[in-house]
Amino acid sequence: MDWRALPPLSALRAFAAFAQCGSVVAAGDALGVSHAAISQQLRVLEDHLGTALLDRSGRALVLTGEGAQLASALRGGFALMGEGVAALTRARDSRPLHISVTPTFAASWLMPRMAGFRAAHPQIDLMIDPTADIVTLSPDGIDLAIRFGKGDWAGVESTLLWESTMVVVGAPALVGDMACDDVDALAQFPWMEEFGNSESTSWLKRHGVSKPAGGMLRLPGNLLVDGARDGQGIAVTVRRFVERDIEAGRLRVLHEEKGAGAGYHIVTRSGVMRAPLKAFVAWLKREGRTP
Repeated sequence: MDWRALPPLSALRAFAAFAQCGSVVAAGDALGVSHAAISQQLRVLEDHLGTALLDRSGRALVLTGEGAQLASALRGGFALMGEGVAALTRARDSRPLHISVTPTFAASWLMPRMAGFRAAHPQIDLMIDPTADIVTLSPDGIDLAIRFGKGDWAGVESTLLWESTMVVVGAPALVGDMACDDVDALAQFPWMEEFGNSESTSWLKRHGVSKPAGGMLRLPGNLLVDGARDGQGIAVTVRRFVERDIEAGRLRVLHEEKGAGAGYHIVTRSGVMRAPLKAFVAWLKREGRTP
């Protein structure tokens, strides 16, 4: 096929819309453009083909014999194109939505809310990947990640879900009434650290907490807060995850880092989102406004 011999697709599309709708105004409405734009594309097509496709002698435009022949061919061609696009879209949208979150975020915030999303969107299948690893988003892989930071990651789109400070907490039975501004003074206690590279491990690295005198216990992030409540050690975590424990007296704040300007962000690839992803992002934003 000589692709260069084909007319512009926009002109063929405008002509097919005119042939189906019967007027330039209706064709413009169908394609979301002005009737003047449709008229221009029709002339572009006639000039390209060197053939009159429309009879302009009367009050209304009508197809010539050549125009009717082309319209018939385009109906079949565009129908096949539409079927192919629809098949790809169905296959894309039917693929489970793949979400990457840290174990702490999954256990403390996402999973307690998931029943609401499932009830609203039972047709959307999900895969929740609780990992502390920084993952790569791809069209046929992970669709969305929830990351903690300031949202300045290159090559992706990020939207703030909610902001929160980081706190060092411990059970009253372990830490008594102690509070301090110096993180080094907390080395006397046993610490707990999440596996992998999460928001809490990044904080520990920044503050040089690696070998506290009280020892370090490393465990999955979803067990971190439970261990702190049980008095197994002190832990650094996002304040919003432990706010109720603090209010109830189950945990005490030993140190809080204010003014960091960090929080959890919804991270996606640039471009148009498939329908299930768009629904999940909209749901996340609504939930993010709820304490």
